[in-house]
Amino acid sequence: MLFWASFAETIIVPIPIELVLIPFMVTNRHRLWRTAAVVTAGCLLASMVGYGVGYLFLDSLGRAVIEHFGWSAELERFRTLFERYGFWAIVAVGVIPIPFQVAMLAAGAAGYSIALFVLAASIARGIRYFGLALLVRLYGRHAEDYWKRHKTQASIVATAVALALLAGVVWF
Repeated sequence: MLFWASFAETIIVPIPIELVLIPFMVTNRHRLWRTAAVVTAGCLLASMVGYGVGYLFLDSLGRAVIEHFGWSAELERFRTLFERYGFWAIVAVGVIPIPFQVAMLAAGAAGYSIALFVLAASIARGIRYFGLALLVRLYGRHAEDYWKRHKTQASIVATAVALALLAGVVWF
């Protein structure tokens, strides 16, 4: 069920899966890593579908989705970021709270390497979902409260880590 919930959230559902995922992980601590893997796999399959829509149909179906959800500004920001940083832009958008649908559609429309796209999405979403599993492992039942209080700071730290990795790749 979580595989398909992750798939749906990645494709089009504007409700973050963390709202369901954290309580599920808290009550099923014996399945933390498997849960993170299943959610990551659902997200990756959906990411490939979104990439395909961008590759084949950005001007029709992809544009309609972007306009329906009001993501036009995000698409333009991502395109600028993507043109400059490619792989690391996908990683950053996959970790921070910007709609990942924008990255999927834009990467597909740009004809970006599907292998590199999947690798970047795997890294980004792996950080996100396995990071939540680690949070639950460390804080147990308090993880949900901790996440609610610190999600902005956690997103900033994750973005800083992604940008540090980007800087390392660009300058070295």
